[in-house]
Amino acid sequence: MQVSDFDFQLPPASIATRAAEPRDSARLFVHDRAARRDEHAHVRDLPSFLRPGDLLVLNDTKVMPWRLRGQRATGGAVECLLVRLDGAAGEAFVKPSKKLRAGDRLPMEGGAIELELREALGGGRWRVGLRAASGMVADALERCGRAPLPPYIDRDGREDVAADRARYQTVYARAPGAIAAPTAGLHFTPDLLQRLAAMGVETAFVTLHVGEGTFAPIRATTVEEHRMHSEVYELPAATAAAITATRARGGRIVAVGTTSCRTLETCADGKGGVVAGSGASDVFLRPGKPFRVVDALFTNFHLPQSTLLMLVAAFAGRAEILAVYRDAVVRGYRFYSFGDAMLLV
Repeated sequence: MQVSDFDFQLPPASIATRAAEPRDSARLFVHDRAARRDEHAHVRDLPSFLRPGDLLVLNDTKVMPWRLRGQRATGGAVECLLVRLDGAAGEAFVKPSKKLRAGDRLPMEGGAIELELREALGGGRWRVGLRAASGMVADALERCGRAPLPPYIDRDGREDVAADRARYQTVYARAPGAIAAPTAGLHFTPDLLQRLAAMGVETAFVTLHVGEGTFAPIRATTVEEHRMHSEVYELPAATAAAITATRARGGRIVAVGTTSCRTLETCADGKGGVVAGSGASDVFLRPGKPFRVVDALFTNFHLPQSTLLMLVAAFAGRAEILAVYRDAVVRGYRFYSFGDAMLLV
């Protein structure tokens, strides 16, 4: 398969730069794969499209506030996104990288944290050291770090750090470790989860710490050449038991987001269930790779030629999902992290 086979035209106006408020007011494109039928609603209407006995599987990873802004000695602006941290050392993408040198010490967030560039790793990635003006580095990051919003979200200098940190986090986030949000989960509110529970839809959790690999562009020409970065996951025994019970009562396994989907399919036991455990997943779900666990998928609208679009195409069919995407563009659905949602059943 050619990567170009997963391209589509997306006008810049279709890219969401602000999240819908409240969270569940985002639009919902519902596509029935068997009937080839579409419906249009809002996320708050999700109970109308699920059944008692279904199981929602959500990713409870917590996004780390690891984006920092500072300045070079010349006064020029610099931005850092930590991708790994072990105490006071780690790795980060720093820009503008061409103007930086190993040994540079950069004051970040008004001097609350000093960033030392230790070794250039290529592609704007650096091995770095960090020093907090007071206290531990982790505490300083928690106090002054910013939400790692995608680069296409431009605040035009009017960034509300506290608001973005709250909004770029699911309401059920628990396990620290992600550098990007599992964005399908951003649509859920406590009230929506309570209404789903009241009608008999159960919930279970997995953890997959979203890393930079999930959103890395595909540089290969063919889909088969691409290799996914690995991401740390955990699937608890309670979730494996919930999936077994759902199968027994005839319910559906509904993955909330591509990260939950990848975790479930990584842990598939080949009999419709999963094996509890933890590890690192580099599974690449693409057309030709059958789904063994997931029966329905709740997700956002993804980038052209991305691994996430390929995952959705594997679930619903390439031609079918591209037709859905074209229709969504025409109907004014909003795309990407803060955009609208779709439900594939």
